Amino acid sequence: MSVGVETLFTSALGLVAPWEVAKVDLDTAKRRIDFEVRCNAKLLSCPHCNTPAQGIHDRLRRSWRHLDFFQFEAWLHADVPRVACTGCGKTTQVGVPWAREGSGFTALFEALALSLCRELPVRQAAALLRCADKPLWRRIEYYVQQARAIDDMSEVRTVGIDETSLRRGQHYITVVHDLAAKHLLFAIEGRSHHSVLDFAQDLKAHGGDPAVVHHVCQDMSAAYTKGVGLALPAAAISYDRFHVVKMAIEAMDEVRRTEWRDQPHAVHAALGGTDRKVLKGLMWGMRKNPPAWSGQQISAMHWLQHSTLKSARAWRLKMALREVYGAALKHNDPRQAQADLSAWLSWATRSRLEPFKKLAKTLKTHFAGVISGMLDNRSNAFVEAMNGLLQQAKRAARGFRTAGNFIAVAYLRMSKLAHLPDHPFNPASAK
Repeated sequence: MSVGVETLFTSALGLVAPWEVAKVDLDTAKRRIDFEVRCNAKLLSCPHCNTPAQGIHDRLRRSWRHLDFFQFEAWLHADVPRVACTGCGKTTQVGVPWAREGSGFTALFEALALSLCRELPVRQAAALLRCADKPLWRRIEYYVQQARAIDDMSEVRTVGIDETSLRRGQHYITVVHDLAAKHLLFAIEGRSHHSVLDFAQDLKAHGGDPAVVHHVCQDMSAAYTKGVGLALPAAAISYDRFHVVKMAIEAMDEVRRTEWRDQPHAVHAALGGTDRKVLKGLMWGMRKNPPAWSGQQISAMHWLQHSTLKSARAWRLKMALREVYGAALKHNDPRQAQADLSAWLSWATRSRLEPFKKLAKTLKTHFAGVISGMLDNRSNAFVEAMNGLLQQAKRAARGFRTAGNFIAVAYLRMSKLAHLPDHPFNPASAK
């Protein structure tokens, strides 16, 4: 049976009466196909008050970018009716079934754009879609806001609070993760105690209760500790492994830099030469775990371990702290963890290495929270994983203009939002 091209595309676009494709223009030179869509109704219900059988006041010209047809960029055009209602007295534009009000993209095009932005940098997604990136940022923010508005946080009990840099300089955002459901709950610019208070308000707005949050995994930020005390009164605090070990690595690096600067001849003598490659291999070898060492780093670390350099002592202290954490994860015994950490703190205090003495003092001040973090492997591991995902989101948001852009991409990728548009290319469900 022969079917007219307009009828074919009316079905392909999913249009139903009174909407239909009236005309199709294909321009192969411009690689573009344009659909003229028409509303055949003489009377329509009022979009504002739903009064039926109202007259059409006038029609306004509108255009929307649609999913490509074959290799051609597709556009929909329609003279959209405005209804003059005798019931409410308003003149209101009728909504079209293929796009939300005010959008220059069809709903299917927006759904595809969101799906691409979940996996690709926004600029790259825009290039694939042959559009500017700024409209995509607006769509991401709109749909994320809509999805979060109906997100349910009533089951939140255990959270992780972290910070990540927005860009170079003192620009940070605070992020809060649900450690049980393993997704991003909340993000906001800044890293003060007000950030935690703002999270508590957001939690309430989504059906959650700050009073039933019983565990917070965080770094040793005094601001976050203050915020937790004010906003999450029933929560016990643990300090996650990622940040504690990071502090040990920073202390070790400080010892190494100082020694290389103040005693270069001793360093060169201990390492058997002044080759910059050896020094570079040593620097990275000290930061990595032994299984990840390259051949050059193995050689450099061999010389270091047989030396009397302060850097060698600093490296041993860093590795010993890792071993304390590793043992705690195996035995899961609070008393043994306390004894092991106390022994390490004693060693660090007597090490005559100022950065480690300072670190030992900090860990003693937060001793209970550090022990709690040692025995909470699930929270520690997930906070560390989330930090990596945030860095991926930052790379995906390369070129973002505002903190809101970055936060929107983080929500899109990490919040497991249940009410976002489905990918338009998902297979049709079997009937």
